[in-house]
Amino acid sequence: QVQLQESGPGLVKPSQTLSLTCTVSGGSITTNYYYWSWIRQPPGKGLEWIGYIAYSGSTYYSPSLKSRTSISRDTSKNQFTLQLSSVTPEDTAVYYCARARVPQAEYDYWGQGTQVTVSS
Repeated sequence: QVQLQESGPGLVKPSQTLSLTCTVSGGSITTNYYYWSWIRQPPGKGLEWIGYIAYSGSTYYSPSLKSRTSISRDTSKNQFTLQLSSVTPEDTAVYYCARARVPQAEYDYWGQGTQVTVSS
């Protein structure tokens, strides 16, 4: 049905910007009422919500990351992107895109995840 696929570089240098794209198939990112989300899991730690872009185009970010986070979308490609600036090794994680029926909850579809390592 709905499928999400993350893509982007697996290695990013400290101080640079992490950029990932989520390609969605089987459903439109503009369809009411879904929240297209980014979540990450650092090694040995739990899931951490990063933010989302809603069906309307509105964005909302984790307070701890909002100063460095930008989520955008390309509706013609049915894609949404994550940009996380000024990365450090603490940003090393598996990054997931997912669809939420409720903001920050009730995720019904997930991408497979992509490993991003921040290292020089």
